[in-house]
Amino acid sequence: MTKRFFALVNPAAGGGKCGKLAPTALDKLRAAGIQIDVAETHAPGHATELIREAQKLGHRNFLSVGGDGTSYEIVNGIFPPAPGDSGERRTLAFLPLGTGNSFLRDFLDHRGVENVDDVALAISSGKRRACDVIRLKHAGGELYYINLLTLGFAADAAEFANQHLKGFGYTGYALSVLACLARLNRRAFPLRVDDTTEFDRRRCLFLAFSNTKFTGGNMMIAPNANSADGLIEYVRWGPIGRIGLLRNLHTLFDGTHVNHPLASRAAVREVQFALDAPVNVMVDGESLRLKCERLSVLPGALDVIV
Repeated sequence: MTKRFFALVNPAAGGGKCGKLAPTALDKLRAAGIQIDVAETHAPGHATELIREAQKLGHRNFLSVGGDGTSYEIVNGIFPPAPGDSGERRTLAFLPLGTGNSFLRDFLDHRGVENVDDVALAISSGKRRACDVIRLKHAGGELYYINLLTLGFAADAAEFANQHLKGFGYTGYALSVLACLARLNRRAFPLRVDDTTEFDRRRCLFLAFSNTKFTGGNMMIAPNANSADGLIEYVRWGPIGRIGLLRNLHTLFDGTHVNHPLASRAAVREVQFALDAPVNVMVDGESLRLKCERLSVLPGALDVIV
């Protein structure tokens, strides 16, 4: 296996923790015999630009040093492939020094997400997993993700945190959840899945379209998700009230919310939206405002080292 990686370091990840810890962690990987070229990101979207340039120079193995937002930008530098691309597979490894690191929690089980020795061992072993990539077509173009996209309550909370509590990590998001609970907004996001003919226009608390189980670090939004099954795990929670949500909030952390009478789930291949206007969207930890049009799956399109 080629043990040369192009590392993208987001020094701002984890509230600045990543910038302090990354140099020592990368030195440990080099000491384990892994060759690493390093670039730092300095603004939103910068990692995507750096990945596109790195591929022109022949790099195919990438190391995300940061959190979910860093790997999200890397994935959007890899996809879509550039015109004339040879089709050679790309590999993504992770040095999780960010806040959430939700994607990795499907694979790490009891291990610490900042264990550099585990990262070095995984890379050195050459063991890779094929990972699905989900593509969102929206009114302004396309984006790609490997963790989760959600609309409704969670996306509203993420946007509130981004606007008013940026830099407070988990605490900021928790406060944002309380703020959105106080002004609970249950509304419809018209959509249809696979071969269904009718659009679902029912009001809901949130919709989630997942590739992996976790979001926000340790919230198990999609307990049945599988990143290698070629499917999107679609979770819907209907218009639950404030008291009901407070009573059941803990179930979002163990995945049992899908058993609530107002909740449902399905594994689907495609989702089509009929939105009238852009809405808040949270995708792999990033807060965006988009007019979503279509979700589809690129089965096993990316190799990951976890």
